[in-house]
Amino acid sequence: MSDIKLVDQDGQSKSATSSYFRLLTYVKPFSWAFALSIFGYIIYAASSTAFAELMKYLVDSIEQKNSDFRWLFPTLMVAAFAARGFGSFLGIYFMEIVARGVVHKLRCQLFDKYLSLPVSYFDAQSSGHLISRLTFNIDQVTNAASQAVTVVIREGIFVFGLLLYLFYNNWRLTLIFIAMTPLIGFVVNIASKRFRKVSRKIQSSMGDVTHVASEAITGYRVVRSFDGTEHERKRFYQASEQNRKQFLKMAVTRALSTPIVQLIVAFAMGTLVWLALDPTIMQGMTPGEFIAFITAASLIAKPIRQLTEVNNHIQRGVTASEDLFEQFDKEDEPDNGTQELGRIKGDVSIKNVSFHYPNTEKAVLKAINIEVKAGQVVAVVGRSGSGKSTLINLIPRFYEPVEGEVYFDGYRLSEVTLASLRRQISMVTQQVTLFNDTVANNIAYGQPNVTREQVEMAAKSAYAMSFINELPEGLDTIVGDNGVLLSGGQRQRLAIARAILKDAPILILDEATSALDTESERYIQKALDEVMKNRTTFVIAHRLSTIENADVIMVMDQGEIVEFGSHKALLAKQGAYAQLHAMQFSDVDASS
Repeated sequence: MSDIKLVDQDGQSKSATSSYFRLLTYVKPFSWAFALSIFGYIIYAASSTAFAELMKYLVDSIEQKNSDFRWLFPTLMVAAFAARGFGSFLGIYFMEIVARGVVHKLRCQLFDKYLSLPVSYFDAQSSGHLISRLTFNIDQVTNAASQAVTVVIREGIFVFGLLLYLFYNNWRLTLIFIAMTPLIGFVVNIASKRFRKVSRKIQSSMGDVTHVASEAITGYRVVRSFDGTEHERKRFYQASEQNRKQFLKMAVTRALSTPIVQLIVAFAMGTLVWLALDPTIMQGMTPGEFIAFITAASLIAKPIRQLTEVNNHIQRGVTASEDLFEQFDKEDEPDNGTQELGRIKGDVSIKNVSFHYPNTEKAVLKAINIEVKAGQVVAVVGRSGSGKSTLINLIPRFYEPVEGEVYFDGYRLSEVTLASLRRQISMVTQQVTLFNDTVANNIAYGQPNVTREQVEMAAKSAYAMSFINELPEGLDTIVGDNGVLLSGGQRQRLAIARAILKDAPILILDEATSALDTESERYIQKALDEVMKNRTTFVIAHRLSTIENADVIMVMDQGEIVEFGSHKALLAKQGAYAQLHAMQFSDVDASS
C-alpha cells in the first residue's frame, strides 16, 4: 500500500500510513499478548453473533411448538453470555498489556532521546513543549493503543462475523447492505483528515499551556515582585482558550461524523427490511431465518457506530506518534570519536577555532588560539556578548567548532568519545542545578560508587558541612525542587562539593560567585581555592577582583581575544582590560 500523504496548513507533508505501521512495530515484542487478545475477541464476536442464530431457533421452535427447546434456549443463551464475557476478558486484558508496553517503550525512548540530543536542540525548544510530548502526546498514543485498538479489533471482528453470518443466510440481501459501505468510508476518510489536522494544533496548544504554566510557576517570585500576575493570567488564558477552541473543532467533527454514519446505516437497514418483505425474496426463508437475518443486520449498527467514534482517538494517536517519530529521527549529539581518554594531565590547546550558531552567519568566535598548561588558572573576561560562554562551551563539546580544533594533552577532541571527554571536566555555574533529593545524593550525582566518607570529605572541602550539620537530617535532608530550601550560597557550596568529589583534571567556573553576598562569597572563594588546586581551571568572571591571581587573563571582544596576560601586565598595558578594571572600580568607589 502506498503512503497516504497529508499536507497541513504549514505545508508540511505527513505520512499517516507510515507512522501507523511504524507504531505497529512496537507491538512485536508483545505479539504473544496480542495473539491472545485476538483469540479472545474472536470468541467475543462468535458468541455475540450466536445471538442471531438463537433468535432463529427461538422463532422456529415457537412456530413449530417444540417444547424441547424450552430448556435448550436458556442453556445456550447462558453459555453464549459466558463465552462472550470470557472472550471480552481475554481481549481487554491482553490488549492492555500490549498498549501499556508500547506506551512505556515510547516514553522511555523519547526520554532517552532527550538525553542524547545536542544542546542546540534544547536552545530552540521550550521546556513546556518538551514535557508536553512526554505527557499529553504519549497520552494520545495510549488512548489510540489501548481503548481505540480494543474497540477496532473487538468490533471489527464482530462486524466481520456478522457479515459472514448474513452471507450465510442470504447473500443477495447482504450485498445490498454492503453497497452502502463506500458512503461510510467516504465520511470516515473526510473525518480522519480533519481529526489529524486539528490534532496537530491541539498538541501545539497543549505545549503552549504547559510552557506558560511552567514559566509562571518556576518564576513565581519574579511574577509577584514585578506585579506580573495579571500578565501571566492573560497569557495562560490565551493559551488555554486556543486549546479549548481546537478541542471544540475536534468535537464538532466527531459530533457530525457519527450521526451521519448512523444515518447511512439506518438507510441501509430500512432498504434491507423493505426488500426482505418482498415475497419473492422471502421465498425459501423460514420466519426464524428472516428474524435472525434482521437481528444480525441490526446488531451491526452498534459496532459500526463505535468504529466511527473511535476514529477520533486513532487519528489523534497517529498524529501524536508522527510528532514522536519526528523527534526520534533527529540526529543525536555527534559522538564520532573512538579514542578513550584516561585521566589527562590537563593541557588544553584551542587552535584556530571559529564558531557561529546554526542558521546564522554571524561569527561568534573568530580564529581563537590558546595554549593552557596543566594546573594553570585562566580567566576569561569581556563585555556581555563577547563570546566568553560560547568559547567555554566548546571545551566539553556542547558545541562543535565550525573551524579549528580543541585538544586535551594533544588529543583532538573530535576523535575522543564524549563520555571519556566529559569525565575530564567539572563545572560550577552561577545557575546551580540541584535535584529534589538528599544533600548527599546531590553531591554524589553521577557517581553511584562513592562512599559516605568521600561525600563528607568533599562537603568539608567545600566548607559546606557547617550548614549541612544544621539541617534537620544532615546529609540526608531533601533539598527541594532545585534546592529551593537552601540559600544561594549553600546551593553554590553543594555544587562545588560535587565538583570536588568528581575530581576531574579540568574545572570550569562560570560566574560562580557573581550572585552572592560578601560573606557567602568569602566561603565560596575558599571552597573554590580548594577545588582549583592541581587543576586546569577556566574562570568566566565579571567581577574582576576575583580573578586578579589568575595565571592568565584573556580579554574578549566581538568573538576575538584582544588581550592576553597576567593581571599586572594587562594593567600596565593600559588597554581593554585596564579600561574594564577602571570602569568597575570607579563604580565601586561611586557606590561607596
